[in-house]
Amino acid sequence: MIPDLVTHGAVTRLCVSGVGEPGGAEHGAAIRALYAVAGPMGGPGGPLEGLWWVEDERPGLEVERESWRWHLLLPPAGPVEAGALERAREEARGSGAAVDRVQVVTFTEGLCVEVVHEGPFSEEHVSLAVMEEFMAGKGLVPHGMHHEVYLTAFDAPLPRTVLRQPVRAAG
Repeated sequence: MIPDLVTHGAVTRLCVSGVGEPGGAEHGAAIRALYAVAGPMGGPGGPLEGLWWVEDERPGLEVERESWRWHLLLPPAGPVEAGALERAREEARGSGAAVDRVQVVTFTEGLCVEVVHEGPFSEEHVSLAVMEEFMAGKGLVPHGMHHEVYLTAFDAPLPRTVLRQPVRAAG
């Protein structure tokens, strides 16, 4: 696996923020809310994504998973017109999902290092180490939250995930 250096401009996403381990109750509730709201907006416009961070001095993978913080993201099917989110929340309210947690966010990551990780999430540390070595070799340091794009379902036998790290020049 060879990382790529890419640039990402502004994107708009449906977003639910939370704390907790991937696959846990809070995480699952956030996913249900995103898809419930995306449905009335024309469905998702791409795969589920996650921005991950910890509020701890330790490296993220050393922190207990129930303390991980995240923004789960889902691309809308098209531009989000004024009032569309509110209408979609109302239409999805009967689903029982926490639709009021869904927000619309727009952000820009800029220069990023990316690699496609193929395999269990528990083995992402191997791909992350490759990314760190690549960044060091190019004189780059992290500059933003760790970003994942889930190309397959979480329970797929061989998950595929884009691992993305926004970066800037060291120093």
